[in-house]
Amino acid sequence: MDEVDLTIQTLIKAKYAGAMSDTSSYFSLALQTVAVMVGGILMWRLSARIHNKKKNERQRNSYFETNYSKGWKNR
Repeated sequence: MDEVDLTIQTLIKAKYAGAMSDTSSYFSLALQTVAVMVGGILMWRLSARIHNKKKNERQRNSYFETNYSKGWKNR
């Protein structure tokens, strides 16, 4: 029984000495990394959607549209 008490006491001392606090900082860092990745992907998709919407609303320049190019596209 004395060994179990010593082990528990050692764990408690290690926790309050700061030796076990690395796990929480690693978990926090991993959580921040995942949040940044998910946020970046969401911003990327939102930006792509806005860009496609703007691209579809733009008027096409009719300077290069000739009878030949219209007929060639239809073939």
